[in-house]
Amino acid sequence: MTPNPRPVACVIGLGSMGMGAALSLLRAGIEVRGVDVRPEALTRLKEAGGFGTTSAGEGAKGADAVLTFVVNAEQTQTVLFGADGAAAALSQGSLVISCATVPPSFAEELARQLNGKGLLALDAPVSGGSAKAEAGEMTIMASGAAAAFEKAEPFLGAIASKVYRLGDAPGAGSRVKMINQLLAGVHIAVAAEAVALGIKAGIDPSLLYEVISNSAGSSWMFQNRVPHMISGDYTPRSAVDIFVKDLGIVLEAGRVLDFPLPIASTAHRLFAEAAAMGLGREDDAAVVKVYSAEAGLPLPSAKD
Repeated sequence: MTPNPRPVACVIGLGSMGMGAALSLLRAGIEVRGVDVRPEALTRLKEAGGFGTTSAGEGAKGADAVLTFVVNAEQTQTVLFGADGAAAALSQGSLVISCATVPPSFAEELARQLNGKGLLALDAPVSGGSAKAEAGEMTIMASGAAAAFEKAEPFLGAIASKVYRLGDAPGAGSRVKMINQLLAGVHIAVAAEAVALGIKAGIDPSLLYEVISNSAGSSWMFQNRVPHMISGDYTPRSAVDIFVKDLGIVLEAGRVLDFPLPIASTAHRLFAEAAAMGLGREDDAAVVKVYSAEAGLPLPSAKD
């Protein structure tokens, strides 16, 4: 009996989440072709046993599944349907797993475009951070047809510890991810406010972090982002600009649904202020610098 051929995945976007997914797929015995414009990302993937290219079309040729880990809807559209896009290189019945945070309406339209070309589509935004991505332990909020889920099974199983099936119509996954991003953005912003207030009140920020991390006021974002603020390290794991975009998606949904979002609006304003200060490409924990600027408050600086 001829053994089943080794599955082939094309991962487009080798940032913190995409690279983690690519490495997890390799560990699962899946052939991985990574697509990115940064030579250092392609080099890392090649050293791990994958194939790297700057061409989405080249990466997708012959792939069973394409996983898009780009920044937004515009980039998703471009890497799939732009010049040298992945969709044109895929065979009928291949699968596109859209993992970026995008408006639900875009996820619905993307599925229609892909289905019209004889391709399967899964609306599958992810969460969990870079460490869980690299460990193959992301959470995936997915929706799509049963055939898409069936084809996606080996790929999702390699990169996630939890896969939530949220319906048979694309868009549901992105709606749930939108709510997650509302909470994540608000939690980062309020963690920054708490840390800045603590420093202003004369509390050692490291001590404050220890106490709150073991108290009822803690959150996953507090525990993950406050160490960046304490160390003064704003190397981007997830940038300020991401939450300007993601909370913008939340606010647009609120406008369409005629639903008030006062807390999300405040958090969005803080991230937008940080971006206007030139901090858009810094880690999203840099939103604490808005408080620093407004209160004349010195923050911890990076240690050499």
